[in-house]
Order: sequence, then structure tokens, then C-alpha cells
Amino acid sequence: MTQSIIDTSPLFELKADIHISATPLEVYSVVSDLPRSSEWSPECRGGTWVSGEPSTVGAVFRGENLRSEDVVAWAPLVRGVWHTECRITAADPGRTFQWMMLTHAREDQESIWGFDMAPADEGCVLTHHFRMGRATAGIHKIVADLDENDRKRFVADWTAKLEQDLDATLKRIKDVIEKR
Repeated sequence: MTQSIIDTSPLFELKADIHISATPLEVYSVVSDLPRSSEWSPECRGGTWVSGEPSTVGAVFRGENLRSEDVVAWAPLVRGVWHTECRITAADPGRTFQWMMLTHAREDQESIWGFDMAPADEGCVLTHHFRMGRATAGIHKIVADLDENDRKRFVADWTAKLEQDLDATLKRIKDVIEKR
């Protein structure tokens, strides 16, 4: 049996950078406040901390998301409002903030999102990154009834969507922090 593209590891690995006219600590204070994610995320509409000390390693955040019908419209994605949970895996003020997506049973998945901050002239460079090693339960559900050609198409289309999301997120964070 041939291996599916869904078995590739990493399945997704992307990052994008932007310069922000603020200190790394100022940027960190915004990006580590996940309930504020509705201000910059293309899909997350905020949420609540459900366990642990907010914004610290081990804390769990339950996000509310909203996905429109036109996002990779041909694929069998969850549309409308849906919820996710993540656990904070790195929280180093002024340097990095990362979270791992969890299954509905709160098991770890190889789906890590994060922000890194680095000092730069007149501010800092904010890097937004995403890495999915092995496909998550959600990805497996999406592609379950797709043939291999459509699975490849999904990975390509989803990669393009993620690239747009990373760029849009950074631009919105910059606007929030620089008060545009």
C-alpha cells in the first residue's frame, strides 16, 4: 500500500515575520492574551481559560472559532462556529509564546502554533509560526472520504490558506499594537 500525503511529517510547517514598533515585552503582552485573539485571528473569536494560570505553561484555553463557507469551499470542513482547546507549551515573556492543539479528549496533538519576538531597530520582529508533525484527528476526519488526489489538493489549498492566515494575523497584531 502506498503512503498517503496525510502521513507526511511534518504535514505543515510555515512561518511569517513582521516588524512592529513596540518592545518585545509589549508585543508579548498582547499575543499571550489569547482571549484577545478575536482582534487579530482570521477564525478565532476569543475564548476562555479553562484550567491553569492564564498565559502560563500548562494552562488550557478553549477557543471559539468561526469559519465561513468560502474557506477551501470544496473541502468537507467544519463551518460556522466550532470550538478548540489548546495547552500552552512555551511562555517566555518577550521571547516566545506557543500552544499545542488538543483532541476533544484533551490529548496532545502535533499541532503547534506560536509567536517569537526578537529585538530590532525601533521595535521588534514578530514571527508567527505553525507546525503540524503528524496529521491531527481533525485533518484525518476531513480527508477520510477523499481520494489521494483530493488529499493532495487539500494539503496544497490548506497550506495556501494557512500562509494567508499567518500574514493576516501579523498585520492585524501590528495594527492593534501600533493603534492603527
